Amino acid sequence: MTIPADDIPQLLSPDQLAERLGTSRRHLTRLVHERRIPFVKVGWLLRFDAEEITAWIDEHRSAGR
Repeated sequence: MTIPADDIPQLLSPDQLAERLGTSRRHLTRLVHERRIPFVKVGWLLRFDAEEITAWIDEHRSAGR
């Protein structure tokens, strides 16, 4: 059975996500350890679904004044 490429989510590595968020990898690791950010384990690899991260950012957006 072949899975269409469009059905596979884009997964980011911790380094890629830290760079996109403008934070350190250490901070990102702490968020994962505290289960405050959505992540996926692929074997022993830690990955982040780009769509889930976008939704997570939207959920945590501050309205401002």
